[in-house]
Amino acid sequence: MSREILTVVETVSNEKGLNPEDIFEAIEDALVVSTKKKVYTDQPEVEVRVSIDRATGDYDTYRYWTVVADEDHEMPACQLAITDLDQEEWSIGDIKEEQIESIEFGRIAATQAKQVIIQKIREAERNLVADAFEPRVGEMMYGEVKKQTRDGFIIDLGDNAEGYLSRDQMLPREQLRAKSRINAILYHVNRENRGAQLLLSRTHPEMLSALMQKEVPEIAEQIIEIRNVARLPGTRAKIAVKTNDHRIDPVGACIGMRGTRIQAVQQELDGERIDVVVWSDDPAQFIISALEPADVSSIILDEDTKTADIIFSTNDQLARAIGSQGQNVRLASELTGYKLNMMLEEEYQQRQANESKAFIELFYERLEVDKDLAQALVDIGFTSIEEVAYVPAETFYDIEGLDDEAIEMIQERAKEVVIADELVKQQNMKEPSQELQDLEGMTVSWAYKMAQKDIITVDDLAEQAVFDLEDIEDLDSETAGKLIMKARESWFNE
Repeated sequence: MSREILTVVETVSNEKGLNPEDIFEAIEDALVVSTKKKVYTDQPEVEVRVSIDRATGDYDTYRYWTVVADEDHEMPACQLAITDLDQEEWSIGDIKEEQIESIEFGRIAATQAKQVIIQKIREAERNLVADAFEPRVGEMMYGEVKKQTRDGFIIDLGDNAEGYLSRDQMLPREQLRAKSRINAILYHVNRENRGAQLLLSRTHPEMLSALMQKEVPEIAEQIIEIRNVARLPGTRAKIAVKTNDHRIDPVGACIGMRGTRIQAVQQELDGERIDVVVWSDDPAQFIISALEPADVSSIILDEDTKTADIIFSTNDQLARAIGSQGQNVRLASELTGYKLNMMLEEEYQQRQANESKAFIELFYERLEVDKDLAQALVDIGFTSIEEVAYVPAETFYDIEGLDDEAIEMIQERAKEVVIADELVKQQNMKEPSQELQDLEGMTVSWAYKMAQKDIITVDDLAEQAVFDLEDIEDLDSETAGKLIMKARESWFNE
């Protein structure tokens, strides 16, 4: 039978391209299953090990027990209590083995072990596929539609590899037939033993990038660089490109003579309309390019919050920027990474007027200056009392009629307002009772932190549990418990 084992290993290894060691291990597992079924039918918890000599095919079978502490000795069939052994020779966790008679690797054993071997082989095959395709995630695959399933299509990729294209990764109106050939992006390799292994997509942004690289030699040669892609699959897309050679127009190269290059990509993507946008380091210029064909009147950026106010002179230009069902602005926002607020000039001016009015009222009421000076402060860019209080005095020099003495007075008044506001905040802070502050073991800091949790008095503290105080900084559980018990002394005294 030893020769038969070597024959099985060699045959399966050659046919399936598997590592012989994986097959030896599968046969060992199969022999363990067969041994337990044949010899230990009434004792399923018995532990068995089979060891095959890789050179001769001979194998030995062992029954083994794990050495455990007396209190853990619950399964005598596979455990030995440490007190039943020579404790100078054995320790907890050791394995004690006993060789037993091996069953034959015959027809009965092979039949019983068939599922184990098949499963091991499938696992090994999946690992081979995963190892081969994981480095290719993000690449475009070309294959033939093999068959349709309930939720998608099996795609034959050649070399015994199959990909899976689910319906939610297909273009909206796309229809596939058996034997038709398609391109798709490999976006994930599933190493689990269940489900499709090579997952394909025609909707991922990388699909557009891969098609552009295929059709535009300058991209493949890295003369033109794709910086970002935004897609509404099957409908519209925007792709931002940058040239690394100033002599080459990136948009013209991507579109091609009479649009031949971009049309080939659009045809592959079921007519998806593609806008090629010139990428720019200047976010304002990049946003303006991304919103084409609309003409932007002006743009105000906030780079900290990644938002931009886009202003248009006419309703027609605003409608172009938004696009059908908001497609153009949605894609431009995704492409640039900015939240885009679209408005007409009148709307923006009205908003600015409302904001200016609010700031004028703020300075007029809080700084006690006249309306003209409040207006002047707003005109040079002040939007808060803190700014007026702490900016350099030179900032005020653009306001006519203000000398250094007047500027100092304005800033002093602004500082008084800021300090007053801070005092109001502090006064609104809850204060612990003096009795709580004086409690033995209490610190002022802990007392104020407890007050913010509505623990104002000693009786309030007495009603708490330790876990109620666990988020108070520097107060450990032991100390918290002592404080609570100290607070509860008043109950017993009463």
